[in-house]
Amino acid sequence: MGAAMNSIGKGSPPPVVASVPVTQTNAAVEKEYERLQAEDDFAQGEIARWIAENHAKPKGTEVPEAELEHRVHERLEPVRKSYDDFLSRHPNHVQARLDYGSFLNELHDKPGAKAQWEKVIELEPENSDAYNNLSGIYSAIGPAKKAFEYCSKAIQLSPSNAAYYHNFGDTVYVLRKSAMENYDLNEQQIYAKALGLYSNAFRLDPRNFSFAWDLAQTYYVIKPLPTEEALRSWTNALEIAQGEVDRENVYLHLARIKMLAGRYPEAKAQLNAVTNEHCLELKTRLIRSIQEREKP
Repeated sequence: MGAAMNSIGKGSPPPVVASVPVTQTNAAVEKEYERLQAEDDFAQGEIARWIAENHAKPKGTEVPEAELEHRVHERLEPVRKSYDDFLSRHPNHVQARLDYGSFLNELHDKPGAKAQWEKVIELEPENSDAYNNLSGIYSAIGPAKKAFEYCSKAIQLSPSNAAYYHNFGDTVYVLRKSAMENYDLNEQQIYAKALGLYSNAFRLDPRNFSFAWDLAQTYYVIKPLPTEEALRSWTNALEIAQGEVDRENVYLHLARIKMLAGRYPEAKAQLNAVTNEHCLELKTRLIRSIQEREKP
């Protein structure tokens, strides 16, 4: 025992430990994380295929929603365990926590997602994605004040991110009663605030059809209706519409704005461009509305 103690006693050299360069260690961790992402992507692709196949089945033969959801959860359980295992060994991996939070949020595990994103802020207080994601959680479960605060923080940290403005616009619009109280504004002022946020999102990402669509839709709640601004906004959406259905849906809205402005001949002429079967029901309704308005 004494000899053993002497071998590492005072004055003896420390035991030799093989050193691994930090860059090599980080590369190995990232390689492992790439495999985890691939596992997640593969599972999500498989689930997307199940859902598409189920929707394509004849009516009455589809897999019941509850059964499909159970199958999805079963398929994602190994992925959840892989995330837990990875983070148990690499607890400071910010991107893994961001992605795991999104994974849990899609599984409707909002407390789990919230915990992951709050940990990201602990690790990286300037991480705008975490603030943006948490704003969505607080929009859903409250308090609304936190949702507004975190939306603002995300934009403050990344003022050129179009999606953050769009998310803030959604939050203000959907939670407008809470927003009225939080910002001490009336309903029309809150709608104007949402409009400004959507406008910023579209300005920063002018090829995004969803951003253009939501901006144009918001004009309907502004009183009095700013006809020219609304028409210009729908025209912008038309310019970037990708498919026939999107284009003809925009035609319907252009016609509706013209109808609301009392420009009935223009509205009817606009509706002549609508021929897709998916849009015909709305076209018929608009024609009836125009006819009713044209009566003495």
